Amino acid sequence: MRRRRHSAPLLTATALLGGAALTLTGCAAGSSDESAATDELTGRGPITYVSSPDASGAAQKSIDVWNAEHPDEQVEWIELPLDADQQRQQLAQNAQIESDAYSVLNLDVVWTSEFAANRWIVPLPDDALPTDDLIPATVDAATYSDTLFAAPYYTDGALLYSRTDLLTAAGVTEPPTTWDDLRAACDKVLALPEAQGMSCYAGQFDKNEGLTVNFSEAVASAGGTLFTEDGRPDVDTPEAKAALQFLVDGFADGTIPEEAITFQEEQGRQAFQDGKLVFLRNWPYIFKSLSAEDGSSAVAGKFGVSPIPGAEEAGVSTLGGRNLAIAANAENKATALEFIQFFTGQEQEEARLELSSRAPVYGSFFEDEAVTAKYPYLPTLLTSLENAQPRPKVVKYGETTAVIQDEVYAAITGDKSVEDALADLQSELESLAG
Repeated sequence: MRRRRHSAPLLTATALLGGAALTLTGCAAGSSDESAATDELTGRGPITYVSSPDASGAAQKSIDVWNAEHPDEQVEWIELPLDADQQRQQLAQNAQIESDAYSVLNLDVVWTSEFAANRWIVPLPDDALPTDDLIPATVDAATYSDTLFAAPYYTDGALLYSRTDLLTAAGVTEPPTTWDDLRAACDKVLALPEAQGMSCYAGQFDKNEGLTVNFSEAVASAGGTLFTEDGRPDVDTPEAKAALQFLVDGFADGTIPEEAITFQEEQGRQAFQDGKLVFLRNWPYIFKSLSAEDGSSAVAGKFGVSPIPGAEEAGVSTLGGRNLAIAANAENKATALEFIQFFTGQEQEEARLELSSRAPVYGSFFEDEAVTAKYPYLPTLLTSLENAQPRPKVVKYGETTAVIQDEVYAAITGDKSVEDALADLQSELESLAG
């Protein structure tokens, strides 16, 4: 069915969560509430799928397959804005007014705890998903208060995309492991005549969720963490200072181009794809577009992937990805559950991998030699996932990410010193933590 636009008003769970989870507060779902919610997964009929845009068209193809087989249970796609913060705001507002307009919600993994704690989504039955076949970290990211509230849809870890053709021409034989390596490689590449007009490096630095991710990764890659093991904010530290200084210096000395201050994922992807960058930090999904041989990519066959660099050794990715959940106020929840099971099943995951490069949540894909031969970034992604750290699983995530963005953005735009930005961020996060 036609999409409708609305404007906005392995990997072990224990290792991934260590030192990063903020103590959860607010209304947690009790066991009696969970049982009741599961019993309410009834009703069949039309539903909506509420998601960010998908330029690959892969998700729509899955929906078309479902709709062809379910004439009385059609799925309509309600497309959210591209900006992640606007997505979360629109989803939260719909829940707060108790509207039944949304059925199946496509959630950033870090929103799942917030939505579960506020009872904006309902628990899934224990046997709803083949959890033993899924990467454990993805199941953990879909779980709140020991209860599965969502289905892992795809997983994500950061990758460093590199212009291997230019690195080779400049005599650089290995991708950068550290930030110093990255700068040194750029110095050599940008001295080449064929690199005239190019810039060194970009990530996602617009003031939205991508900035939180990039800052979190930089802190972890400098040996720090945003929160202590007992859930207290811990950002006014030498490690966080080194991380933020790397970003600030990058903009100041031109390592990061000035225009990257507006980059979200797609702007960065387009800049690298057009041949304007030597290095780009981004997610696996862009691999397909970069590899296109229809003339749309200037870097097809000329790039490689590696783990992101860090301060003194290979960097640490943020755990990304998406979950699918059932809105608490939705009608036809039985259809919604069956659609989620279909949409996140191995057959549809494989089809979307072909079209979109979205990383599957089934561990078997990463072990299949035929699959990894076709998608050579998967082993590198697995390394990224094995070392990844999650963003804090916090009920007040919207407020938490907003203050991180405000203070980091103030520093990289020169409105605050690194020291003042981190001191203010520490204070604001402590106020939120209570």
